[in-house]
Amino acid sequence: MPRRVESVCMVQCEMCGKDVASPNRVKIEGAELDVCDECTDFGTEVKTQESSSTSTKYSTSSSSSSGSSGSSGSSGSSSSSSRPRHDMFDEMDELAQDYDELIRDARESRGLSQEDLARELNLKASLIRKLERGDTLPTDDVQTKLERELDISLDAGGTDADEEWSGGSSSGEYTLGDVVKRKD
Repeated sequence: MPRRVESVCMVQCEMCGKDVASPNRVKIEGAELDVCDECTDFGTEVKTQESSSTSTKYSTSSSSSSGSSGSSGSSGSSSSSSRPRHDMFDEMDELAQDYDELIRDARESRGLSQEDLARELNLKASLIRKLERGDTLPTDDVQTKLERELDISLDAGGTDADEEWSGGSSSGEYTLGDVVKRKD
């Protein structure tokens, strides 16, 4: 009798490149990727109609993880289906592109040297120099200290760019042609 060989379709994880028989669909930094089990932890799992109706893997793993949490697990899953899930980058504020100039201008307007500002904030003067040159980004803690001491905001407000924008249709929808600048 001929032996039947089942072919398994292997795909590569879009993060690490590992061969995977059944990848997980995950949202990472706004992009949906097919990843292996190890890389699934880097994002938020996206449920697709195809996977929920044909595969029992997802329903089994979600019920086993919510089994220890009791009724709160079931109410959590119902609320997640009613609103879209967000990854950690949706919550983050964006740093202003000219943060280095904002820091330098605010420091100079107060008549402080880099060393004086560093002493006030309990930071190293070399860090202040790197921030003002744009060589390094401030951590959340350092950003908060700078904003309080210098009475500035280092967040990219987005309002300036939105006010400058004049393209698009009255419905608020934009096409690629509204955004692209042609090189003629």
